Amino acid sequence: MSLKIFDDKVIESIRSKLIRNRQTLAVAESVTAGMLQLAFSQADDASGFFQGGITAYNLGQKARHLHIDPIQGQAVNCVSEHIASELALQVTHMFSSHWGLGITGYATRVPESGNNLFAYYAIVFQKNVVLTGEMRPSQETALEVQQFYVNYLLSAFNNVVDFAR
Repeated sequence: MSLKIFDDKVIESIRSKLIRNRQTLAVAESVTAGMLQLAFSQADDASGFFQGGITAYNLGQKARHLHIDPIQGQAVNCVSEHIASELALQVTHMFSSHWGLGITGYATRVPESGNNLFAYYAIVFQKNVVLTGEMRPSQETALEVQQFYVNYLLSAFNNVVDFAR
C-alpha cells in the first residue's frame, strides 16, 4: 500500500537545491505536530541537508526551548506571524542551519481562534526573515488541515530557496 501524504516532487526539488547550494535546514513546528520533520525525512539523503527540528506544542515549551517571550506568546496564544518568525529564527540557532521554517496555528476549531482554522509561517535564511504568510485551509479534519499546511509551506519554501544565496 502506498500512502501519499506529501508532494514528493517538491521535497526532491528542495533537497536538490539545498544540497547543490551546500545549505542546511531546520524546522520549528507546532500546529503540524512533526509533519514537516516527517516530510523532510522522506527525501533521499535527508541527512545531507536536513539538520532536524523541534515540535513545541505549548507556550511553556516554546519559551523554554525556542526563547519565545512568554508575555507576547500568551497574548496571542502563541499564534501570530511574529511567533512564527521567532520559531524560524530560533531553530536556525538551535540547529546551526542556514534555513529555518517556523509554523504555528490551529488545525481544529477552538474558541481561542474564533472557531477559525488558520496558521502563520515564516521562512528564515541566514538569520533574516525572507518570507512570512498566513494560510487558511478549506479542509475540515485536523489531519487534512495539517497536511494542507505542510504542503503549502513546502511549496512556498521551494519557491524561495533559489533566491537566497
